[in-house]
Amino acid sequence: MFHRRIVTFLLAVAVGLLSASAVVSAQAVAARSGAARPNPLLTPSSLPFQAPPFDRITDGDFAPAFEQGMQQQRGEVNRIADNPAPPTFANTLVALERSGQTLTRVELVFNALSSANTDDALQKLQEEIAPKLSAHQDEILLNPRLFRRIEAIYKQRDRLDLAPEARRLLEHQHQQFVMAGATLSEPDKVRLKQLNEEDAALSAKFMNQLLAAAKDGAVLVRDKGDLAGLSAAELDAAADAAKTRHFDGQWLLSLSNTTQQPLLASLSNRTMRERLFRASWMRAERGDANDTRMTIGRLAEIRAEKAKVLGLANFAAWRLQDQMARTPAQVQTFLGDLVAAATAKARAEAGDIQTLIDQQRGGFSLQPWDWDFYAQQVRKAKFDLDVKDVKPYFELTRVLEDGVFFAAHELYGLTFKERHDLPVYQQDVRVFEVLDEDGSHLGVVYFDYFRRDNKNGGAWMDTLVPQSKLLGSKPVIYNVANFQKPAPGQPALISFDDVTTMFHEFGHGLHGLFASQEYPTLSGTAVARDFVEFPSQFNEHWALDPAVFAHYARHYETSAPMPQVLVDKIKRAAKFNQGYALTELLAAADLDMAWHTLPAGSAISDVDRFEADVLARAHLALPQVPPRYRSSYFLHIWANGYAAGYYAYLWSEMLDDDAFAWFEEHGGLSRTNGQRFRNLILSKGNTEEYAKMFRDFRGRDPIVEPMLVQRGVRER
Repeated sequence: MFHRRIVTFLLAVAVGLLSASAVVSAQAVAARSGAARPNPLLTPSSLPFQAPPFDRITDGDFAPAFEQGMQQQRGEVNRIADNPAPPTFANTLVALERSGQTLTRVELVFNALSSANTDDALQKLQEEIAPKLSAHQDEILLNPRLFRRIEAIYKQRDRLDLAPEARRLLEHQHQQFVMAGATLSEPDKVRLKQLNEEDAALSAKFMNQLLAAAKDGAVLVRDKGDLAGLSAAELDAAADAAKTRHFDGQWLLSLSNTTQQPLLASLSNRTMRERLFRASWMRAERGDANDTRMTIGRLAEIRAEKAKVLGLANFAAWRLQDQMARTPAQVQTFLGDLVAAATAKARAEAGDIQTLIDQQRGGFSLQPWDWDFYAQQVRKAKFDLDVKDVKPYFELTRVLEDGVFFAAHELYGLTFKERHDLPVYQQDVRVFEVLDEDGSHLGVVYFDYFRRDNKNGGAWMDTLVPQSKLLGSKPVIYNVANFQKPAPGQPALISFDDVTTMFHEFGHGLHGLFASQEYPTLSGTAVARDFVEFPSQFNEHWALDPAVFAHYARHYETSAPMPQVLVDKIKRAAKFNQGYALTELLAAADLDMAWHTLPAGSAISDVDRFEADVLARAHLALPQVPPRYRSSYFLHIWANGYAAGYYAYLWSEMLDDDAFAWFEEHGGLSRTNGQRFRNLILSKGNTEEYAKMFRDFRGRDPIVEPMLVQRGVRER
């Protein structure tokens, strides 16, 4: 998942050099406040690549830095808007690209810490600053003097002889200002600003409610016998988690931010499985301060009203204007075309599991908390594959260095050098410099893989310093996941799903590292939601490439390669359970579209009833296959920028599977093929229409058949 939560400025300015006058102003503010030291967020970092000085940043630095950053950008934008000279591309669009560098720097560091290493002070500031940042964004995007200059240049675009990237920037920015409401009447602008501020505040509130709900929802176990089926490493990790919460002598099962929980595949005690599942299912619906249902109901109302103010039928119609899919109807048709094949496969899988339960004289009907436990047994029966047999061959460091990095070297010529001189925000984080094939410095990437109570669930990539030739900056990015941290002295053994997550998030990383744009607004991963997951999901394919797999899948104790018989089992089992996996994703995507196609004036008083009705209408109400995310803990759509965009994972899957089919047709893993993909997709950022980029690579528009074949729901 590409993760960008508090985007203060749709122009997406990047980090660069701060003017001398701004530095003086920042120091003056610090002096007046009685600060004992300069605020490290108010000046560009002196570290290599302008990497953040995490060792010098404190929670108290953020509030004054946000205020200073907004004040500085306000002045910069007003000077652009009030420039007496006729509007030109240079004095308006380029000037905007240079504005807001301090605020962007502050925001990107804050995003990283408030997502991956938060605390009470950051959470409090998050809720306080969100509406202020929203108002600041609106102040720029709804500035009539500024928009008149952009509009004047836009009307002359055919006569200006702009370079292709400059033309794209002009057209993109004009569209963003119009989508933001630049053409509205003043009363409508006022109302829109109010809605935006409330949306931002409630999104921040939702995130904090959900983090607390997940922490409180962790299952405390007093009897070790209830945890039968867990490995020694899993038991040690649960005991260690309990100790950190002062529950000595007990075990704590933390919640991942999905409906199903990883440990359900191992727990043999059915009552314990149900308890863990229900803790996950009900985490944000307990009727307490962390119950999110009122929050999301109001968010849906706000977004529907916002669309009405902007002249659109619903929020999805507004949001999809700059996406590859373009319209809600196109998205709903795409999703609908997948439902029959997915649910038919899921029902067949459920039948196989029920048969096994009956053969074992279980005496019960399959329930969601049974699925993963018995699916593992069906997998073992069909493919003689047990997840416990493969984990010893997937040690996290080896997967990263001999798998993820190796694939990047073979495809793109990259090498990686660990940096111990750059400070990190948490002791488990590792930092690597990335070198191109010619030895030139591409950028820096941070890896933060282990679960913590003060860390959002899921996995994501984001940026600390975006790339821009205009601003002279190279990319600094980070990958985050939530793998179970082993007990001290134990190896970090992960599942193949976790391996795939590592390849996925580094696919986003490659998209950021290969950015080669002049303008920060168009750089790297600053693309549409339904295109941004294309590079990440494409990179997953290399996890099972024979050359790559053989390089990293080695026993953590002996370094012996995984036996070929086990390799073959993994490959044969790769399409197992894909009816379930596709159905749970479709259910979540359909919920997202339902919430965001509500017309203005809709008020959902019963969130659970709404959810059930939506799934029934979409023919996705399979009792054993719950949506991957319930509405009440659907972080993507309520706080992570995927509103009306969760379908993007499946849309991008269509793109990535079709692109990988091209690789299969042209010899697979090779530097030549990798360079072509880098040149035509990974290095392009948002400099061309997405459909054109794909056609230039594939030779035609995308088709869905390779995706269905990869999923195993359709024969090749």
